[in-house]
Amino acid sequence: MDKLLRNKKMIAIFVGPAIILFVLFLLVPIIIACGLSLFSWDALSLPKFVGLNQYIRMFTLDTTFIVALKNTLFFLVTSLISQSLLGLIIAIALTNLPKFSNVFKNIFYMPAVLSSAAVGLTWACIFNPTMGALNNLLKALGLANLQHLWLVDPKSAMWCIAFVCLWEFTGSTMILYMAAIQGIPGSLYEASYIDGASKITCIWNITLPLIKPMIKTSIILNSIGSLKFFDLIYTMTYGGPNHQTEVIASHLYHRSFQMFEYGYGDALSVILLILCVLTTLIVNKCIKTENYEM
Repeated sequence: MDKLLRNKKMIAIFVGPAIILFVLFLLVPIIIACGLSLFSWDALSLPKFVGLNQYIRMFTLDTTFIVALKNTLFFLVTSLISQSLLGLIIAIALTNLPKFSNVFKNIFYMPAVLSSAAVGLTWACIFNPTMGALNNLLKALGLANLQHLWLVDPKSAMWCIAFVCLWEFTGSTMILYMAAIQGIPGSLYEASYIDGASKITCIWNITLPLIKPMIKTSIILNSIGSLKFFDLIYTMTYGGPNHQTEVIASHLYHRSFQMFEYGYGDALSVILLILCVLTTLIVNKCIKTENYEM
């Protein structure tokens, strides 16, 4: 094995294809997008160099971008708090549940395997103000005063989408935490119980420190997923009303594929990339992980 690891030709043969694919399908598109963001281009005429004008326009003239940026950060914060916390609580509860844990695990995880487009359309029908199940249920229960234009009011629309996002993706966060918790040796808990520790104490002093690397990974995945949020927005509100529920990804789609401003769309994608990188760096800086011998 050591001889194989010292053979540079063999290393190149095994690693080379992955590096080539990484460069072709990740680095090259990023470089092209950064370059095109400096041009005004509609895909029909020749690109016209405009320098940083796209970015200046974005932060000074494009009011929809400011709204989209605020909404993107809103989903980032709500997803991190709700999904990470609720996923962790459910994971800990199910790993301590002797019976029916697999049943509940499948129930909580099921929404995560569904198509986001299908989920968005389904919940859009539920929140429909006239034919939707929610308003009809409230009316049937004698709570007609609580009926609302859920996806028409920008304030309630944002919270409705955040709720659907929580419903759909908490299961995937839960699975990550459960995998990490099940990797902890049971002898650590047994020794703690013999010493008189309670379950809460074990969770705080054993479970949480040992799954800290997974918590960090989960937060990074949730953060990047929230910043790239698109499917539910497009299927539930189409960015409306009046672009008040736009996020950066949906604004990028609108500018690029509906208004044919591909250069401006590339500039938006660069901003989105910068946000993803900054968020990852901040999480890596704030959450320090340690290696424990078990």
